[in-house]
Amino acid sequence: MSLWSRIANVFRGDGLSREIEEEFEAHVAEAVEQGRDPEEARRALGRALRQREESHDVKVIAWLDSLRADAIFGWRQLKRNKITSAAAILSLALAIGACTSAFRLIDALLWRPLPVAHPEQLYVLSRKGMGFDNKPGEWDSWAYPAFAQMRAAAKDQAELIAISYADRSDVTYKTDQEMEKANLQFVSGWMFPTFGIQPAAGRLFTENDDRQPGASPYAVISYDYWSRRFGRDPHIIGRTFHFGDGIYEIVGVSEKKFSGTEPGTVVDIFIPTMMHHSVTRQDSTWIRTLAVMKPGIAIEPLRAKLAAVSHAFEEKRLSGETGLSQQTLKGVLANQVLMEPAPTGASGMQQEYSRALSALAVLVLMVLLIACANVANLMTVQAAARAREMALRVSIGAGRWRLVQMVLVESAMLAFFAAASGALFAWWSAPFVVSMINPPDNPARLILPADWRVLGFGMALTLSVILLFGLLPALRASAVKPVSVLKGGDDPHSRRRLMHGMIALQVAFCFLVLFVAGLFVTTFQRLSNKPTGFSAERILLLETTSRPAQSSIYWDQVAERLRAVPGVERVSQSAFPLLKGDNWNDSISINGGPPSIDLAYFLNVSPGFLETMRIPLIAGRDLRDGDLYPNAVIVNETFVRKFLNGENPVGRAVEKASDDGSRERMQIVGVMRDAYYSSIRSPMLPVVFVPFHHKDAKGGLSPESDETFIVRTASSNPLALATTLRQEVSRTRSGFHISNVITQKELNEAQTIRERLLATLAFFFGAVALLLAGIGLYGVLNYSLQQQQRELGIRLALGAQAGNIARQVTAGIFVAVSLGAVAGLAAGMASGRYIESLLYQVKATDISMLAIPSLTILLAVIIAAVPNVLKALHIDPVAMLRVE
Repeated sequence: MSLWSRIANVFRGDGLSREIEEEFEAHVAEAVEQGRDPEEARRALGRALRQREESHDVKVIAWLDSLRADAIFGWRQLKRNKITSAAAILSLALAIGACTSAFRLIDALLWRPLPVAHPEQLYVLSRKGMGFDNKPGEWDSWAYPAFAQMRAAAKDQAELIAISYADRSDVTYKTDQEMEKANLQFVSGWMFPTFGIQPAAGRLFTENDDRQPGASPYAVISYDYWSRRFGRDPHIIGRTFHFGDGIYEIVGVSEKKFSGTEPGTVVDIFIPTMMHHSVTRQDSTWIRTLAVMKPGIAIEPLRAKLAAVSHAFEEKRLSGETGLSQQTLKGVLANQVLMEPAPTGASGMQQEYSRALSALAVLVLMVLLIACANVANLMTVQAAARAREMALRVSIGAGRWRLVQMVLVESAMLAFFAAASGALFAWWSAPFVVSMINPPDNPARLILPADWRVLGFGMALTLSVILLFGLLPALRASAVKPVSVLKGGDDPHSRRRLMHGMIALQVAFCFLVLFVAGLFVTTFQRLSNKPTGFSAERILLLETTSRPAQSSIYWDQVAERLRAVPGVERVSQSAFPLLKGDNWNDSISINGGPPSIDLAYFLNVSPGFLETMRIPLIAGRDLRDGDLYPNAVIVNETFVRKFLNGENPVGRAVEKASDDGSRERMQIVGVMRDAYYSSIRSPMLPVVFVPFHHKDAKGGLSPESDETFIVRTASSNPLALATTLRQEVSRTRSGFHISNVITQKELNEAQTIRERLLATLAFFFGAVALLLAGIGLYGVLNYSLQQQQRELGIRLALGAQAGNIARQVTAGIFVAVSLGAVAGLAAGMASGRYIESLLYQVKATDISMLAIPSLTILLAVIIAAVPNVLKALHIDPVAMLRVE
């Protein structure tokens, strides 16, 4: 009989049995036809049952048939215990789904190799040491002239590729009057052929497209952008768009699999690096440097060579800089060049969220272990209830492995049902988490395919879950001794000790999850409630561009027109909004002295900006319409303390000292309260507000191309005026376009995106962990009560007090909970160092943080214990004494 026939027979069931019976009867009939007695023929063929079994074993694959039988029996067991089975499946599904979702996120951001040729040969160059602000750090940005020299030095060992940071830029197509946003990136012309990327349409860049500055106004768009923006229009090749001051022609579409080298950002438009306005500047760092190693080349010699080239470049560049102190110069030149593996690419999101996602992965793993311990306790209880069944199976010849297989098959069915439900949860939850880390004006995009990597992880996770919660109960069930069961069973205290151990484990994991969740929630609350120094309520920000640059007089006309719109209270102007993340800094010179080591931060604002943002003026006056930069400036309190020793600065003059040695004399006319400039996480910075109007070389007003209108509205919903204000800007000056509309409140909230993500998910996982631990506590207490019913009935009959009964029912659980809490506390303290960089104004060693997990677990114990204690106190002693 063929293998496939034997496999098919496994699933024939009653049909195969009938066929075997018919075959047996056919042999008997044949013997009768030959003149033999029917009974004699049956005896000659052997016992019917044995014949059927032997024939059945020949026609099927025995182990597969036993699995089928166990699956049918397991399904009946699940149907018989619907509530407990549903609870187990739900808890496991939530845990498996959360783990799979976490894997999808971490894999997409940190682990998934780029879809390029030989990603294992890809490295990213960075520098580590002291910055120009005399603070330690690590940077992966480079000036293009330095890149060119390093590429020439490494040409025999590696191919270096320049790739700018993806930037959400304003572009305009000829057929569209409205400006739109696109993720744009400048790349080396040889990037595509080096990565082995093929065009989906048209052609891709070559090295000839990236030789001369400004000579190649071409663009390649990504397949994703081609599909999303143009519907895969085959006539896209040759179409042009406006970007900055230039017009670019689309020459090709990259293949579908490639969307850039920055995980978390899908690049829409690629442009040659030679089209960047800073490509020849030695003091502008705007590109990452990726190195594709040639086979057999050692990393360290190449790194040392590139470090020497970088040091020589910086030494030559900084030799003419008279505005730097010797301390700063020495620190910058001592920077170390690093080469780190980058098979997954390089992005700011990787740096910002890698530790946060790792912390969430640990929390998810804790929830999974709690769920597995919970189900393991459930399986242990069920195994105890089926002890007589197992003893009977052993008595009639079932082997230990056969019993292990039967219990594991039932566990596997629970796990597979949970995995199927968890897959749906993971499919929904991973994109939901990505949506939580989206800045309002620059949404993150992670590629989250459900491919073989995710499938493999899910299968491995399911198998692990089966072993975690099913193996121990299966081994205990298979070790049953029939004689012991007939005499009353194994020692119940042994089983309770195992279950109490599981409870201690659950409580330890739950305590750890709640402890970490408390740290993250507290961090989010303290950071989000931190005073910013200005009022963000009812503030609408209109980020506006003008091509070509327009005179500041025209910008003032637009602002005046916006003030006349009904519902607008005030309108001011600034170069960029507060807390946008942009900055403009330089050193300060006092009384003609050397440039300061610490930097001051500058912002161009119009008169009335302080009142619009509700920043108090504490000395001097505000800027006026006639003030020009640098004749009048306003400084904050931190500036006064840091540079002027707290003395009254009004009327004093200071100098802005640039790196090139130039100085600009500024007259301080006012002092304002401190307000955060670019980040609420950093210490308060010394800030200088300078007039928006600048004089050019001829003494006239300098034209401006980018500006933000700050509008304070009368309505509590400032976005209600967005459409009207957008129309007014375009109507006032036809060359003006609003590129982005956002509220100041959204910008403030964007400062805490990572903390909000951690707090929300940690709170959710903490609640799930507490729920699972509470269910486990209740189940173990209920099982313990059932085992002690007769003993408790006797004690009640003898006059035992309620307190003694409650103590006997809960004593073991309280010991297990206490041990678990101590272990969880120790783990929480140990984890504090790892997550310290994710916390703000809170430490893992803070004793007050113990209150959250301690009180919640105590509450869970009380909720689980009270029903069981009440049930114990209502036991009927007479009924218990009647039980044999």
